[in-house]
This record gives sequence, structure tokens and C-alpha cells, in this order.
Amino acid sequence: MSGFRGSVSITAVSQTPFSRGRVDRGEPRLTPKEYCAWALEELLKSAGLHLKDLKGQGVGVMGSEYPHSEIWSPELVQDLGLEPKVLVRADQGGTNAAALVVQGALMIHAGYIDHFLIVGADSPLLGGPGPTWDYDTDFMRPLGYMGPISVAAQLMRRYVHESGARPEHFGKVAVTERLHASLNPKAYFRAPMSMEDYLNSRVLSDPMRMFDVTPFVNGGFAILLSSSRVARRVAENPVPILGFGEYHNYREGRPFAPEITTTGVKVAAAEAYSMSGTSPKEIDNFHPYDDFTVAVLMQIEDAGFAEKGRAPKFLDENDISYKGNLPINTSGGLLSAGQAGMACGCLHIVEAVMQLRGECGERQVKGARRALVTAIGGIGYHGHFVNAAALILGTE
Repeated sequence: MSGFRGSVSITAVSQTPFSRGRVDRGEPRLTPKEYCAWALEELLKSAGLHLKDLKGQGVGVMGSEYPHSEIWSPELVQDLGLEPKVLVRADQGGTNAAALVVQGALMIHAGYIDHFLIVGADSPLLGGPGPTWDYDTDFMRPLGYMGPISVAAQLMRRYVHESGARPEHFGKVAVTERLHASLNPKAYFRAPMSMEDYLNSRVLSDPMRMFDVTPFVNGGFAILLSSSRVARRVAENPVPILGFGEYHNYREGRPFAPEITTTGVKVAAAEAYSMSGTSPKEIDNFHPYDDFTVAVLMQIEDAGFAEKGRAPKFLDENDISYKGNLPINTSGGLLSAGQAGMACGCLHIVEAVMQLRGECGERQVKGARRALVTAIGGIGYHGHFVNAAALILGTE
């Protein structure tokens, strides 16, 4: 898209502490609406803004696992005291946050609004609505598939068959993300994890182990996009969006037997690179959606860091810790920071912004200048991820 590069910036982000609702540990039991209010309050405070400053601007709201009304987005903005000119809602699972960034950026770039506020929160551990796909109850559970883990395990099995990946490759992702979480005060799972711990964790659905799967937490986020023309009125160090891409229901191979280990990130990332004028070699921190360890390996390939089926070799030869040549998910990712239900994709964007601002403390990537965030969501009945998006953020 001509002329977009850097015309929109992320000017403020916030993340609440995560909880699993453990009253015995003094943890709060809050609804998504309460978490949204908390995240919004923190964002406004950090940016020195008031609700009136966002009047007549844009708002994007994410759905949640926790039960809510069908008119969730207008209900939420009413309760938060927001008065948006435009209101949109996302329901693309792990792609929710990135998809809202794309929509907000397009409206700002078009000159329709100057600011776009994204709010997302979830409390899946307080109870959820149950299956979210019709075919889950119609075609999967009757045959023994018990939710996304069963499907992802078959996807992982297929990936192992195609690439020759060993358990230690998936373990490197899990162990490295736990290292990052140990350095992140807002991550929920911070206890040390060794490769031995990973390999000895119980199998949930062969070959998928417990530490291959993201654990749920309750929590909330807020992200503010602004026209770069006015961004410095809000933030001293706004983070420009250099490029983006989005693609849904991408398929390679035969129509009824697609290559399930390839995601729409392949298309979305290529578009983001083209729009931003960058390449994988210029990315110095990478934040792929990580509901399962195998998804990280797939996105390493689809984002252009390794050829198809070569992510295991990439992991053998590269350091993906915050000190390495391609740091991956320096927040601890969903695997160790925790998955806040349908708002979870915000975690990767918030972390990328903080890295580029130099705000990550002990886990800070030295000299961070270019971040790639990739998002996938909605693992379908045929085993591939339906939704995909990519964002490239920079320091200039």
C-alpha cells in the first residue's frame, strides 16, 4: 500500500497483571469488563490522556471466552465511558489483536480518525461458553477429539513427519520462553524449566506434551494507535508501524487436503516486508503467536527465517534467547507468560513495543530496532490455522 510506511504509530500500551483466579493465593477474580477497565485506566495514565481525548475517535474490541452478550462491543464502550466515532469488533482468535491494529491503522491512514483504541481482556478460568466451532460438537467430539489440543497434536505429528523435528526442538522453544518469563514481572509462570523438565512432562495428546501447550490466565490489555502526525503529543517515543499483512483461510496443496503445516503468515509476512521495505535479515526481535510450540516452528518458516521444514535446523544453529541473534517471544510468550483467552495476541504486540522502547529490563534485546509480530488463530477441523496476520514495527 503506497505511502503507508510509518504514517501510523503505536503511542501507548498497557497490560494488567495475570491471574488464575486462585483466591487461596490472594489472586483477583475479575471479569473481562473489569480487566478492560483496568487496562484502559493504566493506558490513559501512562499517556497522560483522559477519556475526553478519545471522544469521536475509533475503538476496537475483542471477543472473549468468558460469556458475554452478542452486543458486547457497544456494551463495553458504554460501561467504559467511551464515545467512539467508529466501533469494530474482532473474533479471529489469536489474530484478534493484530487484525484490529490493521483495521485501526487503515482508518487512521485514510484520515478518518487520529486515534484508535484497542481493548481486549478475558477470564477463561472463570468459565467459558464451551465449544466455539459447530463442527467441534458435530464432527470432532463424537470421534474422540477433545478440543484444539487433539487437533494440534495431529498437526504436530504431521510437522514431525515432514521436517524430522525431535522433541528437543520443541523443547528449546518452551525452555527459552520460560527463561524470558523468569525475567518478566508480569508473566505468570516464572519457575525455572530445564530441557529435562520439558521431556519428562506428561503427554496430553501424542506427541504433544504439557509444556507444548499454552496455559490459560485471566487478564487484559489496551493499545493506542495514533496518526504519526500527532503521535508525539501523546508519547515521547511512539513506535511506527512500518508494514502489515493479513490473510485468512490460506491453503496450499489440494483443496480438500491442504498442506496444514503452512499458515497464512507466509502471505501476510511477505506483504508486511514489502510494505515496510524490510526483509527477515533486518528483524532483530520476533514475536510469533505461540499457543503450541509447533506453531512457533511453522511461523519461523512462514516468516522467512528458514525454508519450509528447516526450522529444526534453524533452532540447532541459532540462539533465540533475548541475548541471541534472533530473540523469540521475549515476554515468555503465551507458553509461559500465559494465554489471556481471546485477548492473548495483545501480549506479542505489547512486548514488541516495549522492546523497541527499551523498556524490558533484564530481558531487553540490545539495540532493538525492528520487530516482527505474527499472529495465527482458529485451528480448523482440517488441522490448519484459519486466520493470520503480520506486523512490522520499528524505531523510525
